[in-house]
Amino acid sequence: MIDRIITDTKQDPDEIELENSLRPKDFKNYIGQVRLKQNLNLAIKAAKMRSEALDHILLYGPPGLGKTTMASVIAHEMQAQIRITSGPAIERAGDLASLLTNLKDGDILFIDEIHRLNRNVEEVLFSVMEDFKLDIMLGKGPSARSLRLDLPHFTIIGATTRAGALSAPFRDRFGLVHRLEFYSNHEIEIILKRTAKILNVKIDEEAPKTLSTRSRLTPRIANRLLKRVRDYADVNGDGIINQKIAQDALELLEIDEMGLEPADRSFLTAIIDHYDGGPVGVETLAAITSEERATIEDFIEPYLMQIGFLERTPRGRKVTPKAYQHIQKEQFN
Repeated sequence: MIDRIITDTKQDPDEIELENSLRPKDFKNYIGQVRLKQNLNLAIKAAKMRSEALDHILLYGPPGLGKTTMASVIAHEMQAQIRITSGPAIERAGDLASLLTNLKDGDILFIDEIHRLNRNVEEVLFSVMEDFKLDIMLGKGPSARSLRLDLPHFTIIGATTRAGALSAPFRDRFGLVHRLEFYSNHEIEIILKRTAKILNVKIDEEAPKTLSTRSRLTPRIANRLLKRVRDYADVNGDGIINQKIAQDALELLEIDEMGLEPADRSFLTAIIDHYDGGPVGVETLAAITSEERATIEDFIEPYLMQIGFLERTPRGRKVTPKAYQHIQKEQFN
């Protein structure tokens, strides 16, 4: 198992500050997600016309597609303050109460990884999201009493990679539920050019095309690859990223023309070599590849299915003829 893979969408702490500098601030500079922007822009304009808080919003989809960025853009477009937290950080109802009582009318509370909220906290949010009332218990035992606090009208924006992990009553309390889709190669090219300009990286016209096809249709990965290729250009070239420099750097990183790396190819090869292309269960694959099930389901599989290399069937995972061709295997009959 590889400890750190270049196209992993998890972030190191030292990457977060840099990514923040690359985030667009408004819809105009937010590349891609056209339908989502249209729907949100309509809701924002309507809320501003009525001088109301925006409906609660749930954004879901694979990691690295811009859910956190979109939350910041929404706050900017609403001219509202945004407070950012995450599901695991809110351990108790008291933690939630301290957050909510510091909000003002029109503020936005962004909760990343909202599917990881404690169930007790999730239940407290029911009345908060519907009635803007917070019920808290004072004391313990027979003398305990309930206190209901009025809250300002604010907006919760939740982000998750696993919308199905939220309970149905919780999910139904979001007025706007939207999925972020993978980006097109052209959109990734535009993002790469924008990032290169912000980072003062010199890049020719062909290099972004080479990088875009290997970025797994994900902006976070595209920006990460650009930084690694920039390192290669500084050390092995004159600091200018051209197509050859990009290809050489990506070859060194073992990322092929479809954006697959050794972990992806090993995953596909395991299904082909051990199970004649499948179908095979995910638990079995996790044991064979020494990867965690969550890593396979959240990171490896979504992109392989998006490009048509993998199928999920009732009996398990199955490799497609397109994948056989890519990794130069002959499909078994």
